Amino acid sequence: MKASRRKFLSQLGAIGTGTGLLSLGSLPAEAEPKEKDKSSFTISIFQTTDVHCQIHPHDELFWENDQAVYRKTGGYAHLKTFLDKEKAKAEHSFVIDTGDMFQGSELSVRTTGEAMVPLLNEMGYDLYLPGNWEVIYYKKAMQHLLGSLHAPKICANMYHDLGEETKGELIFPPYHIWTVNGVKIGFLGYTDHLVPIRQSPNYSKGIIYTKPEENLAHYVDVLRNQEKCAFVAIIAHLGLSQQIHLANIPACEGVDYILGGDTHERVRKPIQSKYAKVVEPGAFGSFVGKLELKIQDGKVVSDHYELLEVSATENKADPKISQLIKNNEGPFQEDIFEIAGYSTLPLYRYFVIENPIDTMILDAVSWQVPEVDIVLSNGFRFCPPNTTPDKTGNIPITNGYIFDMLPVDSMIRTGKVTGQQIQEWLEKELNNVFAKDASKRFGGWVIKFRGMEIEFLAFGEEGQRVQKALIHGKQIDPDRVYSICACERDGDPDDMLCRFKGVMETENTAYTLHQAMKNYLAANSPVSPIAPKSAVALDAPPTLLTQVYGVDYQFK
Repeated sequence: MKASRRKFLSQLGAIGTGTGLLSLGSLPAEAEPKEKDKSSFTISIFQTTDVHCQIHPHDELFWENDQAVYRKTGGYAHLKTFLDKEKAKAEHSFVIDTGDMFQGSELSVRTTGEAMVPLLNEMGYDLYLPGNWEVIYYKKAMQHLLGSLHAPKICANMYHDLGEETKGELIFPPYHIWTVNGVKIGFLGYTDHLVPIRQSPNYSKGIIYTKPEENLAHYVDVLRNQEKCAFVAIIAHLGLSQQIHLANIPACEGVDYILGGDTHERVRKPIQSKYAKVVEPGAFGSFVGKLELKIQDGKVVSDHYELLEVSATENKADPKISQLIKNNEGPFQEDIFEIAGYSTLPLYRYFVIENPIDTMILDAVSWQVPEVDIVLSNGFRFCPPNTTPDKTGNIPITNGYIFDMLPVDSMIRTGKVTGQQIQEWLEKELNNVFAKDASKRFGGWVIKFRGMEIEFLAFGEEGQRVQKALIHGKQIDPDRVYSICACERDGDPDDMLCRFKGVMETENTAYTLHQAMKNYLAANSPVSPIAPKSAVALDAPPTLLTQVYGVDYQFK
């Protein structure tokens, strides 16, 4: 049968050649179709990251001329229009998201992330990387949610935990290859290996994370020498400091770019490190990173990167995405948009040391649990600004915005610690933010507190940063026992509060963080959350916008 078919095709080809009926070869030269030169072309890689379920346009803070300026950006429907415009201008395009897609809003919490799936699929992404918050609904839900996305997912450092710390198979493929006109572009994925420490421990139960450098050189070798990729990019959710560290170690040799995420940094000019260039495209759908590569004879001959602002006023909402949002949000809309109270001041969370949002949280918890000495709040990054007044002249704080600020409605927990423990804990937390060794910097910012006042050297020596520490106006007594309160994290041991180990007499209060915030606003609205200067850096301004230093980079 196969032989007969081959014979028929060969005869058909002979007929075509002889008669000119089936062959273009007999057409006049000017009538022959011109094939586009495939040896020279341009490809465009578009990146979003850390959108944190912010489906609507929102106020965004820009730091211009040493002051805050606000513009409306983001929203998935507007982002879709923006990407479609950019893709239409590109010769070849590829769109990626590098994590934190399922955490950060009330809609996501109410639907355990399900509401985000149809939106992400409709956006037309080509590749995904799981972020540090993809585990918020635990391992099985993470696998289900990411598995429901149409595009491939990659990650080379998340393994199934087979028990007793035995590492099984990778949960996702380690890399993905995009081929254009025979030229291969390799993407290798790494997410934050500190998830079990940074997030509530139970979230990532059943997963073993490894440092990227444990297998990075191996996979770069596979992509370069086995797969013959002309360009290798790491898509990462490690935080800018960790990504710069990675780009400076020998394991990264052979990598061209690190397209990063996690710390919401806005890199406008690639940070040139020893082995690779590093970028990160902001957060909340406010920005898209665009990497343009020019290809000549199978090689990348030049690259150009820019950070593009997604203006909500210049990009109309995509109707299909808008309808999906309306359908998914409808059952929860009444509660999401219910106003819990008002602020007289713009709310944001962009400064490393103190912010209005965190000040308001501390005010609420202190008001709800007044009997403790020190109230603690984590150094979160997520939550877009809220700066637009309504007809009252004040800025409305909805139930949905409370979820934006605090997506996990944790119990408020109290306990007791010694002054010595507090001093040691402060030094450890400050080193997590400002460590000279970039690989030792965690993704969060300075821990927030009320009842304690400190002065410190952000860029001082490890273990010697705190220069002054007072509790209620008096120097900390190393031997005295103080009461503290913070949020309870799922899976932490009983003697831990806010990464504070060895806490005594811990017990839950009757309140969650959301209950405390709603009760506080109901009794005190409108509020004016002015940063109390509980933490003052002696060598950095209170408006410090990034923990990254030692490289050519400014947040703006």
